[in-house]
Amino acid sequence: MFPASPVFAKTLITGCLLAAFAPVQAQTQSANPISLVKNSDSLVLKVDPQLTLKPGTTVIQAEQVSGQPDRVVHLDHQVEVTRGDLNFTADKATYLQIEDQLDASGNVQLRRNGDCYSGDLMRFILETGVGYVHNPSYFLAKNNGQGRAEKIEFESEEKAKITNGTYSTCDGLSPDWYLKADTMSLDTGIDTGVAGKSVLYFKGVPIMGTPSWLKFSFPLSGARHSGILPPTVGHSNKGGVEFGVPYYFNIAPNRDLTLHPKFIARRGLQLGMEGRYLGETYAGESAVEIIRDKLTETTRYFGTSIHRQAVMPNLVLSWNMNKASDNDYPADFSNSTNKTAQRLLVRDIGFDYYGSFWNASLRSTSFQVLQDITAPITAPYERLPQLTVHAGQSDVWGMDWSIDALATQFWHPTLTRGIRTVVNPQLSYPYIQPGFFVVPKVSLHAASYQIEDPLTSKTNRLQRTVPSVSLDSGLIFERRASLLGTKMTQTLEPRLFYVNTPYRDQRDFPLFDTALADFNFAQIFSENRFTGHDRIGDANQVTTALVSRFIEDNGAERFKFALGQRFYFNTQKVSLDGKTNPSRSDLLLAGSGQVSDTLNVEAALQVSQSDRQTERSSYGIRWQPAPKKILNLQYQFQREVLKQLELSGQWPVAHRWYVVGKSNYSLQNNKMVEGLAGFEYRADCWALRFVAHRFATTNLSNNSGFSIQLELNGLARIGFGSNPVETLKKNISGYQATN
Repeated sequence: MFPASPVFAKTLITGCLLAAFAPVQAQTQSANPISLVKNSDSLVLKVDPQLTLKPGTTVIQAEQVSGQPDRVVHLDHQVEVTRGDLNFTADKATYLQIEDQLDASGNVQLRRNGDCYSGDLMRFILETGVGYVHNPSYFLAKNNGQGRAEKIEFESEEKAKITNGTYSTCDGLSPDWYLKADTMSLDTGIDTGVAGKSVLYFKGVPIMGTPSWLKFSFPLSGARHSGILPPTVGHSNKGGVEFGVPYYFNIAPNRDLTLHPKFIARRGLQLGMEGRYLGETYAGESAVEIIRDKLTETTRYFGTSIHRQAVMPNLVLSWNMNKASDNDYPADFSNSTNKTAQRLLVRDIGFDYYGSFWNASLRSTSFQVLQDITAPITAPYERLPQLTVHAGQSDVWGMDWSIDALATQFWHPTLTRGIRTVVNPQLSYPYIQPGFFVVPKVSLHAASYQIEDPLTSKTNRLQRTVPSVSLDSGLIFERRASLLGTKMTQTLEPRLFYVNTPYRDQRDFPLFDTALADFNFAQIFSENRFTGHDRIGDANQVTTALVSRFIEDNGAERFKFALGQRFYFNTQKVSLDGKTNPSRSDLLLAGSGQVSDTLNVEAALQVSQSDRQTERSSYGIRWQPAPKKILNLQYQFQREVLKQLELSGQWPVAHRWYVVGKSNYSLQNNKMVEGLAGFEYRADCWALRFVAHRFATTNLSNNSGFSIQLELNGLARIGFGSNPVETLKKNISGYQATN
C-alpha cells in the first residue's frame, strides 16, 4: 500500500495498465512526477520529469496518496484529477479503479468542455460522465448560464438534471433575474433546457410561473428549440387587450412550425400557424390566421404561401399566394404599416427555365383588391397566363444583341380583354474607352392584339410595328482636387443620349399594363417614356446630363452631384391624357455625399421649366456619431399630392437609457400620418423596451397600440404587444438593438 506522503505526488493511471498491478509499497521524497510502468512481471517506479501523456490517460495528483492501485486509491489535500478536457479538484477523494469512479468531498469542483460545477460532495464516473454533486453551483460557458441547486445528477457527458435549482445568465450572487424550478434538465448536446414547475423572478419579484404539468423550455445557446414561447400580451384600439401563447416546433434544422393562438378581447379567439422550410432545391413559408369575429359575427381569415423549387435542372417552380376574407382584415388585425398598406394581394404561380443565353417564363397572375371606400382603386388586369422568352449575348463580333418575346392573355371583369403578342429585338455596338463611350443602338417593337369587348363580345385585331434608333455617348474627365481638407479625385462626366422613334397612332389600342414612367435620372436615359408595351412613345429628343464625383484615394465616393434635362425637337403625339409636351422636360438635380464620418446628406429636385415651380423634391440628413446614436430627417414634396416631414432616431439620454422615436407628419393635411415613441434600457443580462405606435390604416381611420418587452439574455423575450425590435427596425433607418 501507498503510505501517506508529505510531498506533492502524481500518479499516472491508464485503464489497461493498472488492471494487472499487484499491491506494492513505495514512498518518494521527489517532487517530480511519478509514473508506474509495467516492466516484464514487475512494477517499476520511475521518476520522469519529461513524462508524455497518452490520449485517454488519467492523471491523479495529491499531497497524500495511499491505497491499492489495482482497487482503490485514497487522495488527501489538494486533490486534482485530469483526463483530456476534464479537470477535477477537491480536498479529499477516493478513486475506485475497477468502477472508474471518483468519490470526493470538500471544495469539490468539476470542469469539462468549459463548464464548471462545484459543491460539497460529488460522485463521478470518469468513463461515462455519470454522477452527482450535492449543494452545487454551476456555470455553462457557452451562454454564461449559471445557478445553484440542491443536487445535480449527471446522466451523461451532455445531460444533467437539476433538483430545486436556479438558472440565470446574470453574473453575481444576486442576479437581476433567475428561473427557479423544482426540476431542470440541461442538455448541452442540443443546447436545450427544460424546466418543470417553475417561477421566473425579476428584481426579486415573481413575474411568471408555470404549473408542474407544463414544461418550460429555453435555449442554452442561440440555436432554435421546440417548446412554449413566452406569452404575448398586447393592446390595440381595434381589438382591445390581446393575449397569446405561441408554441414552436423545431421539426428539423431546415424546417419549423409555430402555432400562435391569440385571444383578442373584443373579437374572440384567433388561431394562427406559420411554417418554414428550406432544402437544397426548394424553400418556402406559409402562414394562416382565422377568427370568428364577435364584432362582425363572421368568420375572418388571412393566408399566405411563398414557395420556390427546382423541379429539374434549369427549371424552377414558384408561387406567391395571398388571400384575405374581406377588405378590412389587414387594417383590423395588423400591427404594422407594411401590412395595413396592402391593397393588392397577389396570386402568382409559374415556371421559369434558364438556358445558356436565353430564359423563359410561364406565369399566371391575378389579384385580390382590398378596397378602401374613401379611396377606391381600379383592379389591375390579370394575366391568365403570360409566356415570356428572353435571349441575348454580349460582345458577338463586338455587338450586343437581345430579343424579348411575350404572349399574354389579359382578363378583367368589366374592361376590355384580349391577347397581346410582343416581339422586341435590339442590337447595339458599344465602343468603350477609358475616357469616353459611344453606344449606337437599333430596336424594333412589334405588337399584335386580339381584343374583346365584354359588353358586346365583339372582337377586333390590331397590329403595330415601331422602329427606334438611339445613340448614347459620354466623356469622363478627371483631376486632382481638395475637398474638406482631403486630397481626392474629381470627375466631370458629360453625357448625351439621342432617341428617334417615329409616330404611330395608338389611340385604339387598349391599356393593359402601361403607364407614364416615373421621371428620374434612370428614366431619362431610356428609349420609351412609358412602362409596359401598350404605348411606344414617338421621340426626336436628346437628353443632356452632367455628373461630377469626388472620389477618395481608397476608391470611396465622397460626393456626387448630377443634373439632367431632356430636349424635344418635335411635339410628341402619343400620350395617355391627350396633353402635348413642352420643348423641354423638367430639370433634374441631385446630390449626395458624406460630409464627415458621421454626417450624410442627400437631395433631389425636379423643377418644371414651364412655370419655374418645383414638381417634386426630397431632402435627407443622417447623423450617426456612434453606434446606437442616430438621427434621420427627411422632407418629401410632390405638388398637389404629398408634403411630408419625417424625423426618426435612436439616442442615449442617460447611462444605459435610450430613447427612440419617429414622426411622419403631413404638412399638406396637417395631421400625423405615423408616430412612434419609446425608450430602451440595457443592462448586462437583460433589456427593457417600451414602444407606442400609431399609424393610419385608411384615409379615415388609425390603428394605435403599444408594446413592452423584457428580454432576458439566453432565456426568452417576454412582451406585451408586437415585437418592438422588429417595429423599430422597420421604422427607424439605422436602428441597432441595444442588447
